[in-house]
Amino acid sequence: MMQNKYILFFLFLIVNFGALGFGTLLMNNGSTSNWYLNLNKAPWTPEGWVFGVAWFSIMLCFSFYMTNLAFEFKRKNNFLIKIFTVQWLLNVSWNYVFFNQHLTLVGFLVIICLWLLVGFFTFKYINKLKGYTLLIAPYLVWLTIASSLNGYIIFFN
Repeated sequence: MMQNKYILFFLFLIVNFGALGFGTLLMNNGSTSNWYLNLNKAPWTPEGWVFGVAWFSIMLCFSFYMTNLAFEFKRKNNFLIKIFTVQWLLNVSWNYVFFNQHLTLVGFLVIICLWLLVGFFTFKYINKLKGYTLLIAPYLVWLTIASSLNGYIIFFN
């Protein structure tokens, strides 16, 4: 049983870090593009290196969270697989919509949907996971910050 948990954790790591990698490929130079560099950004915008550290930590914690959540169900849970997949797609698509296509309002809608979905994970399964729910909190906090940064760009550009 414990070996299966390690395998599942490893799979979640691959899928979650794959989302980060794939999203980065879709960014079209992202935060180093002239378009992004010339935007009016929020005064609370973190330094560039913070984004990498934050996402690395978030995906590590989220992989552990999802592993524990998956093990709470005794059989395959199609609903859980579907909402995880939607979360993955929203996470990846924001990079493309915002950085590649420069659709800041659509990006804001995508990140709000992602925030709502991560919030759903957080509160729907809090009774099942108890203390493990703290592992998804960094994701929700970071999405709150990212949403505010995206919103600022919409209003001040």
